[in-house]
Amino acid sequence: MSITLLAIESSCDETAAAVCCAGQILSNIIASQEIHSRYGGVVPELASRAHIQHIVPVVDQALKTAGCELSSMNAIAFTQSPGLIGSLLVGAQFAKSLALSLNIPLIAVHHMQAHVLANLIAVAQDQQPAFPFLCLTVSGGHTQIIVCSSPTNLKVIGETMDDAAGEAFDKSAKMLGLPYPGGPLIDRYATSGNPERFKFPEPKIPGLNFSFSGLKTAILYFLQEEKEKDPEFIEKNLPDICASIQGRIISILLNKLKKAAAETGIRDVCLAGGVAANKGLRKAFQETGSNNGWRTFIPKMEYCTDNAAMIAITGYYKYLN
Repeated sequence: MSITLLAIESSCDETAAAVCCAGQILSNIIASQEIHSRYGGVVPELASRAHIQHIVPVVDQALKTAGCELSSMNAIAFTQSPGLIGSLLVGAQFAKSLALSLNIPLIAVHHMQAHVLANLIAVAQDQQPAFPFLCLTVSGGHTQIIVCSSPTNLKVIGETMDDAAGEAFDKSAKMLGLPYPGGPLIDRYATSGNPERFKFPEPKIPGLNFSFSGLKTAILYFLQEEKEKDPEFIEKNLPDICASIQGRIISILLNKLKKAAAETGIRDVCLAGGVAANKGLRKAFQETGSNNGWRTFIPKMEYCTDNAAMIAITGYYKYLN
């Protein structure tokens, strides 16, 4: 039975819609919001208003790109949580209205579950991770290690106790005077820098949990001290600073992931979330996998950042379940 569903994602500052048929993504349309760059971060009220403006054109374009009519949908999926409450409400109420008017099922999707299942999008069966698999999910608001036993059975075995890795990137970038969003800029500058130049601490957190607040504080004090000696310190050393910060964030993530793989014995390991678009992390993750005998999986770049395709594939498996 070919199940076709429309999915809507509106958890933060991207309005997205996708159409999925029989587990294949037919369209994945995303409207980003540029206005937040003026303020150095996402402004929730502005995000909500932009979602209201974008949602009808985005859904319309997703249907046209997929070559589908709204009347042919078997279900509507939407992001229920987590996210900005005003932004989530726009997508949720729009999805509810569509499902009610079409008299078809409405499927609520957890945003972080969707990031994990992005690893199942548009790849052949032999190129998919085998259940159970481990997934390191790294985004602006979450950092988690998850055991995925099936598409609908996921268990968090480690998570951040304070800041997420994405926050550590963006807040570090702000300290360096880089514009929002700063995480991708750190990644870009790091490619020409020396990650061994400056030493930042790795927090000693028991178990499989993470902490990035201490690292953020260490970076702040380090920059303050160096700028007192030389006001142009950041400008003169930006690539090395970025490479050193990125190197430490990546080592914190991968050291915990290695521990999780050793404790669980799971050898199929995935990466997911917005920070999975970081080139330094992707390379280090694959190298770590090769050194430890893992099979490693990373979604396509377009499925790492917030998108509706991951909501669609999760809604599809929830529908089948």
